[in-house]
Amino acid sequence: MKLQRTITLTILSLVIVFISVMSAPAQSRRSLSLDQTIKIGLEQSKTLHASLMRVDAANAKSSETNTSRLPKVTFGGTYTRLSEVDPYQITMSFLPAPNNVFTLSPAIFNNYNLKLTLQQPLFTGFKISSGNEMAEYNASATEQDYKKDQADLVLNIKNAYWSLFKVQEVKKVLDENVGQIQSHLKDVQNLFNQGIATNNEVLKVQVQLSNVQLMLLDMENNVQLAMVNLNYLMNQPLSTEIELTSTPNDNIDYSVKESLDELIVKALENRTEIKGMEYRVKAGESAVTFAKSGWYPQVYLVGNYNYSRPNQRILPTQDKFDGTWDASIALSFDVWNWGQTINQTQQAQAQLEQAHDGLAQLRDGISMEVTSSYLSLKKSKESIELATKGVKQAEENYRITNEKFKAGLASNTDLLDAEVAQLQAKTNYTTSLVDFELAQARLEKSLGEQQ
Repeated sequence: MKLQRTITLTILSLVIVFISVMSAPAQSRRSLSLDQTIKIGLEQSKTLHASLMRVDAANAKSSETNTSRLPKVTFGGTYTRLSEVDPYQITMSFLPAPNNVFTLSPAIFNNYNLKLTLQQPLFTGFKISSGNEMAEYNASATEQDYKKDQADLVLNIKNAYWSLFKVQEVKKVLDENVGQIQSHLKDVQNLFNQGIATNNEVLKVQVQLSNVQLMLLDMENNVQLAMVNLNYLMNQPLSTEIELTSTPNDNIDYSVKESLDELIVKALENRTEIKGMEYRVKAGESAVTFAKSGWYPQVYLVGNYNYSRPNQRILPTQDKFDGTWDASIALSFDVWNWGQTINQTQQAQAQLEQAHDGLAQLRDGISMEVTSSYLSLKKSKESIELATKGVKQAEENYRITNEKFKAGLASNTDLLDAEVAQLQAKTNYTTSLVDFELAQARLEKSLGEQQ
């Protein structure tokens, strides 16, 4: 009975474990190319969505400002209760009472007034037109900011994608190197057992194996961090496992036909930051005109329709609703405002100068960015060529040294050096490929082509 009970409990435990494993949420896995990754990032980015909402807000502000040039219609109403007073009456003494008393103005204690007003600006010292221009230019600048945010996000995704590719490839190289050293260690231990190799030589290989295994452990952690970063940019669960399907272009056919000066001119024409700052300069010019509007009179056409009980314009006063209208041209002018207009104009002019300076600094910064990206691309192309040769030489060196070691013609240290050299050469090759892709992406972005 005891044995049967033990078997039953064991079976139940296994069933519970199986159900728990099957019901646990599986880690999602996605195979993504670089283009797919960029598409997902652009569609799901919270940062980009916030930037788009700023565009919508700026466009709404522009539409709101445009309404100021149109006639404005308002409606209002009031009810007033007056204190009781005697009606205004006169007495004709030469007439017999009570027909000698006449009421000229009755006492009406409940007053109602409904008023419809139309106001149309005729001249505001260019205040309305300049305000509309400011709002439109700022909305256009915000749209350019959105395009810049798109380009920045694309570059960040490319950087994260190729960074993940790099650490994954380096991990593969380390795995391969661990296998080589383990095989090397096995050979040395056999030689040691035969009395050909010393214990110190075995320890050297073991130390090298431990070092590479530590590097492999760090690289596995780097792979997880790089994958989390890419998931974050795509706004998907950070635990999603990504399988990269795109690989760097190792034939380095990409070439820049234009000269550096031509590239700088192209960047200054295409970059959204330049266009956005130019719109802000125009907005600053309109802001100066807006501030100067205080020097001019403000002229409005005003029309009112009053539906009142009693209507004071209709005599004799009667306790009933009557409608009347009026139209007028209203003019106002600030004769003295303690220098408010002067200060506002100076402030707008100073802000305009800041915008001009910002545009000049932006042009210089973009020129530097294009130059740096151009030189980095040239360097990356040369690095790939050298790294390719380095891998071939390191592999051949390892092959020859390994054969010599097995034949007793090369030392243990020589083989360790060949293994390290091969590891470094393959790591440099992977790094040069990724650096080329990133340099190409940065150049395209600096030229305003990566939108």
